[in-house]
Amino acid sequence: MAAHRWLTGTSGLGDLLEVDLAALPLSRLYRASDLLMKHREEIETRLFARIETLFALEASVTLYDLTNTYFEGAAAANPKAARGRSKEKRSDCPLLTLGVVCDGSGFIRRSRVFAGNALECRTLEGMLIGLAAPAGALVIMDRGIATVANLAWLAEHGYRYLVVSRERERRFDADEAIDLVSAGEETIQVVRELSEDALEVRLHCHSPGRAQKETGIMERFCTRFEAGLTKLANGLTTPRGEKRPDRLQERIGRLKAASRGAGQHYTVTLETDALGKAVTALRWEKTPVPGTMLTDPGVYCLRSNELSWDATRLWRTYMMLTDLEAVFRSLKGELGLRPIFHSKEERSDGHLFISVLAYQFVQTIRQRLRAHGIHDSWASLREVLAVQPRVTASFVQKDGRTLHVRKPTRPEPDLVRLYDALGLAHPPGGVQKLIS
Repeated sequence: MAAHRWLTGTSGLGDLLEVDLAALPLSRLYRASDLLMKHREEIETRLFARIETLFALEASVTLYDLTNTYFEGAAAANPKAARGRSKEKRSDCPLLTLGVVCDGSGFIRRSRVFAGNALECRTLEGMLIGLAAPAGALVIMDRGIATVANLAWLAEHGYRYLVVSRERERRFDADEAIDLVSAGEETIQVVRELSEDALEVRLHCHSPGRAQKETGIMERFCTRFEAGLTKLANGLTTPRGEKRPDRLQERIGRLKAASRGAGQHYTVTLETDALGKAVTALRWEKTPVPGTMLTDPGVYCLRSNELSWDATRLWRTYMMLTDLEAVFRSLKGELGLRPIFHSKEERSDGHLFISVLAYQFVQTIRQRLRAHGIHDSWASLREVLAVQPRVTASFVQKDGRTLHVRKPTRPEPDLVRLYDALGLAHPPGGVQKLIS
């Protein structure tokens, strides 16, 4: 419906295609969605093959990740609509999950729609086999998918992998580190080491920006945890305050569960009366646990079975996953992936597929613009493209007939820059004349 409003009321696409989109019925867009879904597999295969040819893409790197979107409404007729963990904090709504396999340049190789409660770690095998990931490719994925079972499956089937380690303990030796500069001009320190069995390489990394963020998080939860302990301790001095040891232990346990790991750094002691039935004092001592976010903020570990690459190449390759996160942000925020208003399963799947197709074309445009030093977001590009309207001027001639001249306005310098980079004529659509 949003596309219909745009096509019939705002867009100049009809002028460019010489089609009267103002009379386009809404039902035709729904039928188009159904037709696209009917040929989905062939469309994705041919489209990516064409993109691969245009940009000479390297097929040795595969990025895999999932995201989800939410429904507005109950979506009772859709068997895939299910409650789960929403990445937009909309767990109050039914969800639908989109899995994508991308190449190293951010183009989507293939996509698949899963139920809203699909577990990330259980989708990898089906996606890589069913969506034709290249044999022997380096698979990059985030921590949620990088289970021991998934890594073992990848190694068994000849895939290489590069993932964030799920190991809890953090280790980093600054004396052994080398410095790398990120795209955001942040200096990252990296230490490369071989595992004891010599089957994997570990990359221990330290990011100052990440350290600042994690320090702020831990300070907030430590402050909240101590405030909770203080409240329990103050309750001991009031007549109606809780004093039973078992109940206080339960409350301390709930505080620790809500502390996001901050509670592990505190030793809490309860002092009771002679009978042991009433707590007389609650004391605590902060004892930081080594190798945690509190003691080693900003430290994370990458692991890979690609042993021939150096630390710089491994780290920069993993950073491609942040580009995949940008893919999801573009899909959701700029290309209308969320929310879903459809009630039928095939229409909801079509909504996600159309968003994926739109992203492929947007990524093609942005890839061509990057070659000319233009790195704007799609939202910024749309703002620039929207400033040039087509206008109609009408003139009454001497013979009484009216001449209608329809042409675009003169483009602004930013728009000229885009047209030149894409090899487009400055007055798109040309000039049209009509006598009535």
